[in-house]
Amino acid sequence: MPLASTLISSVGIVTPQTAHFAAPLTLKSGAVLPAYDLVFETYGTLNADRSNAILVCHALSGNHHVAGWHAATDKNPGWWDNLIGPGKPIDTGRFFVIGVNNLGGCHGSTGPVSIDPQTGHAFGSRFPLVTVEDWVASQARLADTLDISRFAAIIGGSLGGMQVLQWSIAYPERVRHCLTIASAPKLTAQNIAFNDVARQAILTDPDFHAGDYYAHHTYPRRGLRLARMLGHITYLSDDVMGSKFGRILRAGAFNYGYDVEFEIESYLRYQGDKFADSFDANTYLLMTKALDYFDPTQHQAEPNLSAALQPAVADFLIISFTTDWRFAPERSREIVQALLDNERNVSYAEIVSNHGHDAFLMHDPHYHALIRAYMERVTT
Repeated sequence: MPLASTLISSVGIVTPQTAHFAAPLTLKSGAVLPAYDLVFETYGTLNADRSNAILVCHALSGNHHVAGWHAATDKNPGWWDNLIGPGKPIDTGRFFVIGVNNLGGCHGSTGPVSIDPQTGHAFGSRFPLVTVEDWVASQARLADTLDISRFAAIIGGSLGGMQVLQWSIAYPERVRHCLTIASAPKLTAQNIAFNDVARQAILTDPDFHAGDYYAHHTYPRRGLRLARMLGHITYLSDDVMGSKFGRILRAGAFNYGYDVEFEIESYLRYQGDKFADSFDANTYLLMTKALDYFDPTQHQAEPNLSAALQPAVADFLIISFTTDWRFAPERSREIVQALLDNERNVSYAEIVSNHGHDAFLMHDPHYHALIRAYMERVTT
């Protein structure tokens, strides 16, 4: 579709902004960032009483570019452009939407690829591990700089949904509505295992150099490529892989070798190569560890999600997808039950979809209609 026609229903050309924070940020690990930058984008107009702001929290490989285009030559818009824009379920005609690249990211916010002012070189392995709690604390500081004391809503899918939960716990009075999509209160052992295998692919790449590959003018491309291929398998459902690729052979017959023969192999290698060209390996490591670490019940003698979510006062919309086996519907139902135990207002939808975990990124009429209906309830 030509960009000119696409822009009619888009926020249009957008320009990232950078907020610098000179005050130190003490991380959950005990490490301290003396100063840092957060890159963000905004869409729509903040109203006079600053009550129509929505924060979008990104997932593992996401960033601040949520909607719109950076240039007329861009091949693709922001990663949630199908959901956010004028007249869309998250209507920028009503709401002021903020997308932010989290700390540790590789799209402008301070992270491993950034220059450490103390050394004049990239942080690399010296950049500390960050957690969901750290991200939310830094996002709250960004909201302060924008003079937003309370969000109309905070929305996120997958790892972004975990950030939404943390907002509801850490800053309950600063959010009126929480939309948690295709997420979970904590990772299962299987999910942690997948993340560790992905990290091992990177950590054991000869070009990794203990995280300081920048100084060695190398890049652990092979490891990151494998990590993304593994991750991508878990984001899809068997139904999608079967319907799109099945056992289709590229050459129509077996070659009896180890090169690409099946279409699914070609697809995964393409996805791995594309990701390795656009993402930083150290950031991938940080993001997967943040996923592993998140658990609102971790400091309890006997884990109790209902008790952990007791501080939350927001209204919630929880959405899951039937074929999402990485963040299965039962994990969303755990959140719903914990909120109901605290007599919170919560709506739950389990969307029939064959797209697996990636369904939260797809244009699905039922899913989008549900978001639209909920957001029409959100006053500004």
